[in-house]
Amino acid sequence: MEIKIAENAGFCFGVMRALNIAKKVRNESDDDVYTFGPLIHNMQAVKKMEEEGIHPIYNFSDINPPAKIIIRSHGVPPQTVEEAEKRGFDVIDATCPFVRRVQKFAMELKNEGYRVIVFGDDEHPEVKGIIGYADGKAETMNLKHTPIFNANEKIGLVSQTTQSVKGFIKAVGYVVERVQEAKIYNTICSATYLRQKSTEDLGKQVEIMIVVGGKMSANTGRLAEISRSQGCETHHIEVSGELKREWFIGKENVGVTAGASTPTWIIEDVIKSIKKII
Repeated sequence: MEIKIAENAGFCFGVMRALNIAKKVRNESDDDVYTFGPLIHNMQAVKKMEEEGIHPIYNFSDINPPAKIIIRSHGVPPQTVEEAEKRGFDVIDATCPFVRRVQKFAMELKNEGYRVIVFGDDEHPEVKGIIGYADGKAETMNLKHTPIFNANEKIGLVSQTTQSVKGFIKAVGYVVERVQEAKIYNTICSATYLRQKSTEDLGKQVEIMIVVGGKMSANTGRLAEISRSQGCETHHIEVSGELKREWFIGKENVGVTAGASTPTWIIEDVIKSIKKII
């Protein structure tokens, strides 16, 4: 059996940047260090950070200053930062620059009088942060929910950075078919596109795909969807312990891909475990 690895897999720039910021803050500060929510969507990486003294919190009332609060890579609404600073915490922003770009566009569109639409998952923290930058007045659009538009409305459309390109193209078509004025920003990040394209290409070459990454990770889940769309048997796992020998019986080619928040050491462990199984 041959194991093929996706050309683009694992940590992206934004995730690496957030982790480096968090480690730098921990190494240079005597204060307690926290992240508001998990810094990235990989629980194994989050657990490792906890062992290093970087702890996720979900309510500012659970801790007391002095303390460092690191804003997660997905970003947060501006009101969250204001609350943290008002409580006396030192806030360090580790928001991915690509996410920051979407936040900026959402704010500009709202200020210019557009009805702001975010193509993304309703409950994803990145989307909630983007909506916050539009003063809470933006709406989501996805496969489960498509807004109703009036032809004379001004629509401003942005995307969650980890959405599929094909899905966003459909969203753009839906908008332009229904309104006369639309301002559209393609805010899907290049790292997301490259991982999706690599997975799509690999899915055409293998009989079974192992997608490695957090179950909470939107971009990893998208890779699994793309792989399945190629007719490839696909299994989304977080760690090597989830692998099952029966998956590989009768298979000659196996592919491995991983989300943008998946650490290299987890990917390598999965590959090593597959080699032992086969």
